[in-house]
Amino acid sequence: MTHPVERRRWRDALATYLQAPVITMLFLGFAAGLPFLLVFSTLTAWLRDAGVEVAAIGFFSWIGILYSIKIVWAPVVDRLALPVLCRWLGQRRGWMLGAQMTIAAGLLGLAGLSPLGHLGWIAGLALVVAFGAATQDIVIDAYRIESAEESVQAAMASMYIIGYRGGLLAAGAGALYIADAFSWHAAYASMAALVGVGMLTTLIRPEPPRSPLGAQLASEPRVRSFLHRHRHAPRHRRRLGAWVMGAIVCPFTDFFTRHGRTALWLLLLIGLYRISDLAMAAMANPLYIDLGFSLSEIANVTKVFGIAMSILGGVAGGLLVVRYGLGRMLVIGALATALTNLLFVALANLGHNLPMLIVTIMSDNLANGLASTIFIAFLSSLTSRAYTATQYALFSSLMTLPGKFLGGFSGLVVDSAGYAGFFTLSAAMGIPAVLLALWIARRRWPTARA
Repeated sequence: MTHPVERRRWRDALATYLQAPVITMLFLGFAAGLPFLLVFSTLTAWLRDAGVEVAAIGFFSWIGILYSIKIVWAPVVDRLALPVLCRWLGQRRGWMLGAQMTIAAGLLGLAGLSPLGHLGWIAGLALVVAFGAATQDIVIDAYRIESAEESVQAAMASMYIIGYRGGLLAAGAGALYIADAFSWHAAYASMAALVGVGMLTTLIRPEPPRSPLGAQLASEPRVRSFLHRHRHAPRHRRRLGAWVMGAIVCPFTDFFTRHGRTALWLLLLIGLYRISDLAMAAMANPLYIDLGFSLSEIANVTKVFGIAMSILGGVAGGLLVVRYGLGRMLVIGALATALTNLLFVALANLGHNLPMLIVTIMSDNLANGLASTIFIAFLSSLTSRAYTATQYALFSSLMTLPGKFLGGFSGLVVDSAGYAGFFTLSAAMGIPAVLLALWIARRRWPTARA
C-alpha cells in the first residue's frame, strides 16, 4: 500500500541533523570512506605514477568486487559473535573494531612496498584492506539502521555521505598531497593512522538495542518449523540448521514475501542505479594524469572542490528526501548521475583545460553526493530490521557488482576507443536505470510525480 508523500517544514528537516545517532554517522562515514580510494582511484594514481601500464591498472578495479560480494560473509557478521571483541563491545561494535584493525594492518603493509617489482604483493594487501573495509561497511550499515527509526534514516544517510566524503578527501587529496611532498609510503602510513578516527568512534558510541539471537530465531516461523521437523536430530545439528535457516534463508525469503513480484524489479534497479558511475571511476585519475595534470592539481580540483560539492549534494539529498519523499528524488538522482558522465567526454576532447576540469568534477561530485544519499535512504526503506546486516549487504553488493565488473575492462576500452568513447559509453549505461527508477517511483509513490 502506498501513501501520499508527507511534506515537512524545512526547520524540522534541518533539526533532524542535530540528533546524536545522526551526528555519529559523520564519523562512521569518515571511517567507511577512508579505505575506499586507497584501494581504488588513489591506488591507481600511485600505480600510474610509478609507470604501471593502463591496461594492468584497469584490472585493479576488480579489487573493489570484494565490496560487491560481501553478502557472502554478511550472515556471519550479522549472527556470529567474535570471541573477544563482541563479548566486550557487542555484536555490531565488536565486528566494527575488528574490521578497522584489519584495514589499518593492510595499509601499513602497503606503506612498506613499491609497485614496480611488488605488484602481486600490492594486489594482495589491497585485497586485505578491501575485505576489512567491506566488512566494516556491513556493520556500519546495520548499525545505522538499528540506531534510529525510519524517519531519521535519510538524515543519517546524508550525514554518512558527508563523513564518507571527508574520508575520501583524506584518502584522495590528503594522500596525494603527502605523496607529492614526501612519498607514497608516507601517504599510506598516514592513512593507516587515520583509521583511529573510526576506532575511537566505535569505542565511544553505545551498541544499538538488539534482541538476543535465540529470541530472534525463536520468532521465525521457518526456524520453528525446521526445529519441529528435526526434533529427533542431534542437538548440535538442530542448532546449526536453525542458525543457517535464520541467518541465510530467512533474510532472502522475507524480502520476496514483503515485496512480491516487484522484488525482482527492485533488485534490477539496485543493480543498475550506479552502474554508469562505477564503471567509469577507475579511469578518472588515469585520464587526469594523461591529460597532463599534476598530482597537486588533481588533489586541488578533484578532491577539494569535488568533495565539497559531494558534501553539498549529500546535504541536499537528505533534505530533499525528507521534504519531498523518495519517489521523485530517486529518478532525479539516476538522471543526474548519467548526464554528468558526458562532461568527462568534453574534458577528454578539450585536453589540459583547468576550468573544464573544475566544472566536470564539481558537477559529477554534486550529482554523486545527491544520488548516493537518495539511494542509501531507498535501500534502507527496503531493509527489514530483523535482518539489517544481511539484507542491506545484499542490496549494496548488488548495487556495486555490475559496475565493478565492467570497470575491470575499462582500461581495455580506453586503449581501443579512447577516453571520449569510453565515457560516452559509461553515460549510456545509465539510461536503463533512469527508466526503471521512473517506473518504480510511479508504482510505489504515485503521488510523487517525477
